[in-house]
Amino acid sequence: MNAADFRRIALSLEGVEGGSHMGAADVRVGGRIFATLASKAQGYGNLMMTPEQQADFVRELSEVFLAIRGGWGRMGMTHICLAQASEDVLAGTLRTAWRLRVEKNTKAKNKKRKRTAPAS
Repeated sequence: MNAADFRRIALSLEGVEGGSHMGAADVRVGGRIFATLASKAQGYGNLMMTPEQQADFVRELSEVFLAIRGGWGRMGMTHICLAQASEDVLAGTLRTAWRLRVEKNTKAKNKKRKRTAPAS
């Protein structure tokens, strides 16, 4: 797999649009980023996951996944080594990051609705 495959698969997910953040290609759903190609030069795609999801992926396929260094990695940001990933693995992890972002977007909308709802 490569960066073009990463974008192709990510953009095939429902409601996804491509964007750019600090000069790097990203993919968003509901206007929020869930994956980037900020580490493309090193051969990685970056995925936003929970720390627990990250730990599971790294444990299962340590040759494909690794935590991004520092605070971002501790929050669940994860590198996927594109050259080592199969299409099924790449698609599955992009879907995982996408689903997490969709869930967060839905929770944020519901929370906002509750705050702005008129008092009875």
